[in-house]
Amino acid sequence: MLQTIWVSSSRSWDSRKPDGQQTSWKCGFVRTIIQHTCPRHNPRGQRKARMLKKIHICLCFFFVSGILYEISLLSGCFFSCMPMPKHFLTPEQVLNLGKSIIFLETTERLEPPPLVSCSVESAARIYQDRPVILFMKGLTNDTVLDSNSSYAAFSLLSSMKNVFLFPLQMETIFQETPLLQWYNEVDPEEEKNWVHVSSDASRLALIWKYGGIYMDTDVISIRPIPEGSFLAAQKSRFSSNGIFGFPARHKFIWDCMENFVLKYNGNIWGNQGPFLMTRMLKTICNLTDFEGIEDHSCQNISFLNPQRFYPIPYPAWGRYYDVWDKNPDFNHSYALHLWNFMNRNRKAVVAGSNSLAEKLYKTYCPTTYEDLIKNAELRDLPSYEDSV
Repeated sequence: MLQTIWVSSSRSWDSRKPDGQQTSWKCGFVRTIIQHTCPRHNPRGQRKARMLKKIHICLCFFFVSGILYEISLLSGCFFSCMPMPKHFLTPEQVLNLGKSIIFLETTERLEPPPLVSCSVESAARIYQDRPVILFMKGLTNDTVLDSNSSYAAFSLLSSMKNVFLFPLQMETIFQETPLLQWYNEVDPEEEKNWVHVSSDASRLALIWKYGGIYMDTDVISIRPIPEGSFLAAQKSRFSSNGIFGFPARHKFIWDCMENFVLKYNGNIWGNQGPFLMTRMLKTICNLTDFEGIEDHSCQNISFLNPQRFYPIPYPAWGRYYDVWDKNPDFNHSYALHLWNFMNRNRKAVVAGSNSLAEKLYKTYCPTTYEDLIKNAELRDLPSYEDSV
């Protein structure tokens, strides 16, 4: 029904005069009727003219109200009533909707592993009214990604109405930011931490330009984040850059980009990431230790308690893959960071293992669990013919 409203409104809109004259099209039509049917020298005609003028005003009012009502409806159901297939939309068109949830893949891989798929799916389920975007360096504009893709994760993610997969084009992203000159001068072949450094830079530029929330691809969303401008404390007095959110053109993010270039040292892991966020936060805030589960706030920026995203700290990251006697409820958390960078032994979610991670997958990314884990293991089981 809403799609019909969109189309009918668009046709009516497109058939009118140039910009600024949309409303006057119907209103002018009513005025023409008044002018031709109501002679001014006729008292009776004057009464009719006044009556028709009131009708004209009412028609204009209802016409404008109708347009505003349609817009309000469409803003709340954009992903279910888009007038065109979503794969025709450009990154700018989607990002300009505002409040995007942004993920980055700065390696060349084209098949997102289950944890990446789970992160994106969980965000899409928690933030159903917001675009969820996965930028991938390995994609090109010619890559065909749809529900029929040969890549299982692509097929899964493409079927979600508010998930978008776009190529990561850094030179375009860095335009009009302090990072462009740095990007043009740096040699990725000489950078030992390029995958991480380029990701640190890209997330800053995207959030500064368009606003929204950035998340690492090992973050599982469990409930909406209520903050508009926030940083996530990994521990007291130390900020992560694995998840943060700001409105577009926020000064703090601009200052971070300038410091990124000024203090650039690609040989130190995290220098352009969590250490950057921490040193910039310290320039405007007097950071103190967290006590209990309270959040801190400074300069209208919320510095969120480690419990919000890091209830299991990085030294204990392997606990996500253990079987718990009693599973934690994470009642004070908005999302969970699974510390994939620490996962050197490549621990994975295994169907039937009853691990904490498996239960998180079942709850927050059930499609990923069924399609990429459970069904994959069934496909890998030897057939009767293979065993005889």
